[in-house]
Amino acid sequence: MEITLLGTGAPQGLPRPGCPCAACAAAVGPAARGQTSLLVDGTLLIDLTPGLALAAARAGRSLSGVRQVLLSHPQAGPAVDLPPGLPAPGRVPDGERLALLTGHKVRAVAADSPGTGYEVTGPAGDRLLYLPAGCGPAGLNGSGERAVPYDMVLLDVVGRPDALARLRAAGAVGPTTDVIAVHLGHEAPGAPETTRRLAAAGARAVPDGRSLTVGAYEAVPDVPRRTLVLGGARSGKSVEAERRLASFPGVVYVATSGSRGDDEEWAHRVRTHRERRPASWRTEETRDLVPLLAADGPPLLIDCLALWLTHAMDEVDAWDDEAWGHGGRRRLTSRVEELTTAWRATGRTVVAVSNEVGSGVVPATASGRRFRDELGSLNAALAAESDHVLLVVAGLAVPLR
Repeated sequence: MEITLLGTGAPQGLPRPGCPCAACAAAVGPAARGQTSLLVDGTLLIDLTPGLALAAARAGRSLSGVRQVLLSHPQAGPAVDLPPGLPAPGRVPDGERLALLTGHKVRAVAADSPGTGYEVTGPAGDRLLYLPAGCGPAGLNGSGERAVPYDMVLLDVVGRPDALARLRAAGAVGPTTDVIAVHLGHEAPGAPETTRRLAAAGARAVPDGRSLTVGAYEAVPDVPRRTLVLGGARSGKSVEAERRLASFPGVVYVATSGSRGDDEEWAHRVRTHRERRPASWRTEETRDLVPLLAADGPPLLIDCLALWLTHAMDEVDAWDDEAWGHGGRRRLTSRVEELTTAWRATGRTVVAVSNEVGSGVVPATASGRRFRDELGSLNAALAAESDHVLLVVAGLAVPLR
């Protein structure tokens, strides 16, 4: 099948009319996006949008061959006036199938929000799944069986990364599935940042008017296996790390902080972190990172390495000058090397958070300088073995590698 994305934007488009935000101000020229609409092999049209005939003409396509128009949005009627010559639009009830004279087969997929998703199978057997804005699939894995991966999936990756995670958990999205982000609005960051975030999720975005061949796998982004996220206090580094794994199922969140007794302020911080994470994630409080990195399993999010180092230095009595000089430094170096080796060899997808300290400020105490130096060395050692390294400043992620 060949699909043409006549639009890839949110229901209000991008820029949103009358919106003064920075994202809308930057969405000019090629960065602008019309409401999402999909033309399949020139014969099946999914969703009516304003200026549809003009969008098709800009893409070098004609709507004269369209034999079926389907609606996915929650409205009862067509979103806009029907262009001349197109058949009356309709909606397939959830779970029911529609066979077209062109050889395409359509199945309506129930969504967890108002709207209807569509599974389209081409005459050659290639399969795509299209989900409307703000929607994820409903009722996945009801039979307990693994789904057959689609060749292509088009969904709201930015707004509903959990929907992509559920598709992965069900087996509907596999390593070769081409995941296309649509329904992009002003909630998405600028083009370079959106591209980077989507690539981390194994997805990509394309401009309006682009034609794609379902089953062409060469453009599927490679998900980075080891990512190190650095940043200062309240820089947004933990949010960035969580965002990078939001579209993956069963993530293990490794909290290296441990308990701090009756420290209510610290307990509040821990609760805040836990509440913003997906419910499907599992939390494991441990500082024994090497076995986790060595084992097979779902993705890991380690937060954070600075706390791991603090406890490692506690255990070798690194704060005492005499103990540090009589074996403490050597024992800590051995632990860092062991962690670095495990990080290099891991087969899991892993994102680790660490503090970026120093920046020219010299701590007033010897122990403070010791911690600063050792954390800088740890960060450098893991960065050298990472596929991606990010520095988060004021909530903005700057790629270093």
